Amino acid sequence: MLWSDTLLILVLGLATEAAFGYPNRLYMLIRHPVTWIGWLIAKLDCTLNRETWSPSRRRVAGALALLLLLAVAVSVAKLLEIAAFSLGMAGLGLLAVLASSLLAQRSLHDHVATVSAGLREDGINGGRKAVSLIVGRNPESLDEAGVSRAAIESLAENFSDGVVAPAFWLGVGGLVGAALYKVANTADSMIGHRTPRHEAFGWAAARFDDLVNLPASRLTALLIIAAAALNRDASPRQAFNAVWRDAPHHRSPNAGWPEAAMAGALGLRLAGPRVYGDVQVEDRWMGDGRAEATAQDIERALALYRTACGLQFGLAAGLALVVYLIVR
Repeated sequence: MLWSDTLLILVLGLATEAAFGYPNRLYMLIRHPVTWIGWLIAKLDCTLNRETWSPSRRRVAGALALLLLLAVAVSVAKLLEIAAFSLGMAGLGLLAVLASSLLAQRSLHDHVATVSAGLREDGINGGRKAVSLIVGRNPESLDEAGVSRAAIESLAENFSDGVVAPAFWLGVGGLVGAALYKVANTADSMIGHRTPRHEAFGWAAARFDDLVNLPASRLTALLIIAAAALNRDASPRQAFNAVWRDAPHHRSPNAGWPEAAMAGALGLRLAGPRVYGDVQVEDRWMGDGRAEATAQDIERALALYRTACGLQFGLAAGLALVVYLIVR
């Protein structure tokens, strides 16, 4: 596949997902690629992650499970690419539709917007109910500021994980690249936790996810900084300062970059101490603004997100045009 074709698929995929998302009727009919991936991960976890095995053996089993998952993703995506290209130009459109299912611009926006609407319409209870659908922390421990910060943090981190990263790997490696990334990210979310069951078995998934997210997390921070420069209600200078100062101190090697950029751009403090279940996590603050975030701040973050998505689309389209002119 020519790189110009890959970039065209990326541009069309971004436009398709932004316009239509993943239709509910399609989800009810065939579910979503992530649910298929999740089913296979759960089967491998049940089969290969045996509590009677030693930690080192479980680590090896986890690495083999990851390799199997990646091999399945490559095989399926490559077969789809071959089948699509046999259809000529129509195949590019088909691949764009398939690729759009691995992006989450619209769904991420809608889920976070629901938190703001919940706070405004039903107060703290509405906000807690809505935010519980997108974050893993205990919603009952959150006040209005905590709910608002959680929603904004989820928006920033998932902009990297759910939008920029799959788009980046789609642009680099076509449908195969995007499928590989989606498998790695889903595996990390399911088994890449430091729990007694998954600390050894999920080690390879967690480390591989850190690696494949590294370029996108930095690119996401740059997109947010650039978006802040185009938004009168945000500060690109503070966004840059927060990334430079705070991002390396986040417990995640990647999540701190978009979170710090978002915090600085909006004049907020994000991350910090949080409660997951009954466990208190002592994390560093990202940004040096106010911690008392509100529903209005969620809406400011969404406006910044929309601008950043537009910049990403423009960057992809511009790169596609340059490559096309070079190879024509």
